[in-house]
Amino acid sequence: MQRKRKGFRRAPNPKYQYKTNRQIRHQTVRLVGDNVEPGVYDIRDAQRKANELGLDLVEITAKADPPVCQIVDFNKFLYEKKKKQKELKAKQVKTVVKEIRFTPNTDDHDFDFKAKHAEKFLEDGNKVKIFVQFRGRNIVFKDRGEMILLRFAQRLEDLGVPEQMPQQEGRRMFMFLAPKKTAKGRKSKSVDTSDSPNAPKAQEAPKESAKPAASKAEAPAEQPAEKPAEQKESAE
Repeated sequence: MQRKRKGFRRAPNPKYQYKTNRQIRHQTVRLVGDNVEPGVYDIRDAQRKANELGLDLVEITAKADPPVCQIVDFNKFLYEKKKKQKELKAKQVKTVVKEIRFTPNTDDHDFDFKAKHAEKFLEDGNKVKIFVQFRGRNIVFKDRGEMILLRFAQRLEDLGVPEQMPQQEGRRMFMFLAPKKTAKGRKSKSVDTSDSPNAPKAQEAPKESAKPAASKAEAPAEQPAEKPAEQKESAE
């Protein structure tokens, strides 16, 4: 005798979630869609219209009074519904939670090292769960663990926002940091500001300084032309 596997359930086949054609047992139905005039029809008239169009009568909303049906190609109807579900899953944003662990005796070097990792996680749009693990007699230093969490949150205040104050759960004290919306755009802003309008101004400065230099060069060129005139007057 075969044993049934516990905890294993197959996903329901969408083909059997809707009643079609002769499976619909109601006397009247409400037809909707582009290929028919919307309204309440007798079930026989609705099935006759579906046969004339070469399509299927599909029950969309069974709990309505009367039930809502649509005359469509059933296989095409299932395909479009599956396609919409995939598009909705693709649009959903998956949040990943990264964990960072401390102890009440975490030193400054380890603190800075883990803070750099947390900055990278928040810039990538992930949540960060920071917790302090108390072992043995370290459970006495709850205040020290809370100070570590608050200090860590203050260190990352430019990139993350605390979702709640530190909470105690057994031998763990934890806190969640959610990424800020502007965290991803900071890198692009820093690149854009490098191309500032100060660069062309710095290039124009030498042009202005060149003008007086040219005028100075022109002044000595005019002096030799005046000296022959003075010599002629003295000769006369």
